[in-house]
Amino acid sequence: MQILEILRQRFATALSLISTASSAEPIESDRLAAFSQMVRPATDPRHGDYQANCAMPLAKLLGQSPRAVAEQILKELNWLDLCHEPEIAGPGFINLRLRDDYLASAAWELLRDEKLGVSCAASPQTIIVDYSSPNVAKPMHVGHIRSTVIGDAISRIFRFQGHHVITDNHLGDWGTQFGMVIYGFKHFGDEAAFENAPVAELSRLYRLVNRLIEYHGAIENQDKVRLLAEQTAQALELAKAEALSTSDPKLKKQADKLVTGASKKHEAAVEQHDKTIKVIEAVDSDPALSTIAAQHQSIGASVLAETAKLHEGDETNLKMWHRFLPFCKDEINRVYARLHVRFDHTLGESYYHSMLENVVAKLRNQGLASDSEGAVCVFLPEFDAPMIVQKRDGAYLYATTDLATLEYRRERFKPDEILYVVDTRQSEHFEKLFAVARKMGFSATRLVHVNFGTVLGDDGKPFKTRSGSSIGLESLLDDAVARAFAVVCDPERTNRIDPPLSDEEKKRIADVVGHGAIKYADLVHHRTSDYKFDLEKMVSLDGNTSAYVQYAYARVQGILAKGETTETAVLTGSRPIQITHPAERALALQLLRFGESLDQVRADYAPNFLIDYLYETAKTYAVFNDGCPVLKANSEETVQSRLALVAATGRVIRCGLELLGIGVIPRM
Repeated sequence: MQILEILRQRFATALSLISTASSAEPIESDRLAAFSQMVRPATDPRHGDYQANCAMPLAKLLGQSPRAVAEQILKELNWLDLCHEPEIAGPGFINLRLRDDYLASAAWELLRDEKLGVSCAASPQTIIVDYSSPNVAKPMHVGHIRSTVIGDAISRIFRFQGHHVITDNHLGDWGTQFGMVIYGFKHFGDEAAFENAPVAELSRLYRLVNRLIEYHGAIENQDKVRLLAEQTAQALELAKAEALSTSDPKLKKQADKLVTGASKKHEAAVEQHDKTIKVIEAVDSDPALSTIAAQHQSIGASVLAETAKLHEGDETNLKMWHRFLPFCKDEINRVYARLHVRFDHTLGESYYHSMLENVVAKLRNQGLASDSEGAVCVFLPEFDAPMIVQKRDGAYLYATTDLATLEYRRERFKPDEILYVVDTRQSEHFEKLFAVARKMGFSATRLVHVNFGTVLGDDGKPFKTRSGSSIGLESLLDDAVARAFAVVCDPERTNRIDPPLSDEEKKRIADVVGHGAIKYADLVHHRTSDYKFDLEKMVSLDGNTSAYVQYAYARVQGILAKGETTETAVLTGSRPIQITHPAERALALQLLRFGESLDQVRADYAPNFLIDYLYETAKTYAVFNDGCPVLKANSEETVQSRLALVAATGRVIRCGLELLGIGVIPRM
């Protein structure tokens, strides 16, 4: 059991005894449990290892001073085997410093425990994790990295904690994107090119059709966006004039806010206008493309018609879909193989298509859906716009498919929780989906949108190529591996390694470090944050990077190799760990907090807590490595004790990185 969990349980017992003995009304068990959760790692190590801040809020309920309540807690607290005598600081903070002999014993048990001291969930949950979910009609791009690595890490961590995790890659294999490819193949397809390189040809067709749709959309909207730019410019000038016309500080502050708001609206309108003009000019300046655009002026509607025919079972379109789909899946599966990402299920949108009519009928029967301007909608009072489940032309939408998927998952898997690892821009969709699901009776299953931010370029905008298109994920991985090879396999570094690294070993190191760098750099940020993509920083051996943590693991393996021993040999040894140096103590305590970091991930669906833990562990190990000789220690007992700490560090780092989907190498 984890130390923090032990402390909280003991505080819970002490608090219940105080509550029972109090002359006031006994405190509800839920509130007492909340107070016991106020035991946390100390914010300042000088004051102890853990601290309890529950005396202050409890004092208000008991009508006593916080310090008096803290004293009562310590009278009832069972601490003797864990801690030195607790201290009360300030108005009632309780500081706890663990005994060195307890830390040493617990660290030894951690080394010998295959779960590294991580407690299995008291009440294991069945959790479905829905993540990655690319549209398969085009290659995966950098925008898919976040959902994929966050979802994979969450799945691994929750499974390690003892939950029954079911992963599902809800592929976009059926919608408008395939209508675009089918239309493109019928009008612009090159059979020979398809036979030679099917995915490349399908991607070309997708891009061409998408570009033509964007062009005609821009033509249709150019007057509207020009007018909006003019209107926002006028509004900005009026706001500026208003700000200049007043000298009253309060009014001027309000006017300045209006100027700022008007300026942002104008900038957005100008950006949209400029983008529209660029789309038009790019096609008009290309004679061949301009000719094609003129010949396909209704391409948007035609693509929707091809999509509808596919959904209706048109023989030709269905045959083309069956022909294209395997190649598209092979393409994305190659990327997943490189990332070592696997799914329990890959049930795309096509799997649920036959269920959609029943979903709409059920919504009608429950009085939730009604007709509106030819479409079928679910009106929700908390939202301005309804959820559309069937368009006027009979086509279904993502929302309909998501509701069908929910029903299928409930019946087949009976989940306690379903996580949707999807970017923040889809927040309103999921808010509506969850609201409708609750009305349909999905009260027993917890639905969570695990949202995340955007990968940005140096300009602070979504990361794209110079041509403006999204960067392909596979080429990004190639770049990361190449850069890792240049940094980690630099001759100035590798020439110092004995025996020398073989070419095959260097390639293996670059592969593990490069792929790990991409994942780690994404997960190091809280999932809701945007972050700038910086490949140089990602593969650095300094700072909070995967290479830094992987290097700490390699140093562990180096010491074990020099000592002519292994983790297994140390694990089966009979000599326990001893703590005689502050760096030993710090490392033992850090290792024992591994499970706490996983609990933080579980609470917030945020793998960055494990990243932070691994980085701190690597730094703590570096201090230990510099201050505590292992193989040259002054006694055999100390050598064996420190080897045990080294081996435990290696096991924790390796396990932690594996839970993030990141590999390790023994030498680098």
